Amino acid sequence: MDSHGIDSHGTEAHSIESHSGVRGADIGCSQHWRALQLATEHLPAPVTAISVEALEANAASIRARASGTPIRVASKSIRVRDVLRRLDREDWTQGILAFSLAEAIWLSDEFDDLLVAYPQTDRAAYRELAGNETAAARVTVMIDSVDHLDFIDSVVPPSGRREIRVAIDLDASWKGPLGHIGVFRSPVHSPQDARALAEAVVARPGFRLVGLMAYEAQIAGVGDKPKNAVMAQMLPRMQRLSAAELRERRGETVRLIREIADLEFVNGGGTGSIESTASETAVTDVAAGSGFFGPHLFDTYAGFTPQPAVGFALDVVRKPADDVVTCFGGGWIASGPAADDRLPQPVFPGGLKYLPREGAGEVQTPLRGDAARGLRIGDRVWMRHTKSGEVCEHANALQAVEGGAVVAEWPTYRGEGKVFA
Repeated sequence: MDSHGIDSHGTEAHSIESHSGVRGADIGCSQHWRALQLATEHLPAPVTAISVEALEANAASIRARASGTPIRVASKSIRVRDVLRRLDREDWTQGILAFSLAEAIWLSDEFDDLLVAYPQTDRAAYRELAGNETAAARVTVMIDSVDHLDFIDSVVPPSGRREIRVAIDLDASWKGPLGHIGVFRSPVHSPQDARALAEAVVARPGFRLVGLMAYEAQIAGVGDKPKNAVMAQMLPRMQRLSAAELRERRGETVRLIREIADLEFVNGGGTGSIESTASETAVTDVAAGSGFFGPHLFDTYAGFTPQPAVGFALDVVRKPADDVVTCFGGGWIASGPAADDRLPQPVFPGGLKYLPREGAGEVQTPLRGDAARGLRIGDRVWMRHTKSGEVCEHANALQAVEGGAVVAEWPTYRGEGKVFA
């Protein structure tokens, strides 16, 4: 451990909660961004930074919202092993929700509970899983049909592999009076559907059914205070009705499957649904990831306000007009429907806005506002990404800032030479 208290991974050795008393007013204002700016101004742009204090405040908030239900950390929304390590050693977290089988195998060298959230067709990864004793014991893959079992068997027959741990993905969408509300994921919707698939897994050599997952995207992934007045009235009610329906359906599904298989876990939810998901007796752990970093996607949620822990800064390289600056790069667009809310949000200095015809560009981003008048060539503009872990696909490292100084450089997956689709 060096003079900053950093361990061999570049991670501080103290608990994630040591700064949990930081208030939103202390972190979400311009002083927060100014502190990141002062701490990183010696580094070349674009620079991506994380406030350790904000990360810890967000972790404390997530823990409190879960009311004792363990949190499974969603790696898709982190993509930084040093952050995963910090969270994994806490007694209120329970494993990692990975987004790729290759990623899960890579992480299994040091993490012992990995659930791959999405069905996979990576043949090389399945071959590696079948031949890796450690990974086979620690990684659980996702299925939602017998076709997935057939696919795995076609890659590595049961006779030539270790037993593969599987979980069933239950569709959590709400089929109410307005039709299908939610995302299109699993075809397994009813408890009877899940029971039938569970029976097929139990009867199949080479597989062991250990878990169930259901992600209620229409609750966890959609803010409940939209700008549209009509939606602002309808959405919270829809989410309450959907949560009530899912509570009964998920509970019955777990009851039916436990009659034939000893489930180790039942995972559900996300950052936006922690309270409602954690309140279900059938759920053993709740997923959360984005809430640790606090991207601007969560500005539309009424029930909680995560701190903007991560931001990135761009250099001003042109001044085409007195009230316009042009930054180098900036087109870090989030996934999802193409819309303004997928763009990074300029936050410091305040008052800067995109030019409608240009938006956030691949190599340059013009911004207009009174704050531009005081900016010069070489000054910086700070941005918040719409979503969480995706920002790490543009950076090799996060500069960890604590107490007004950079205390560590935490490599992203990209910085470690890993890119998982």
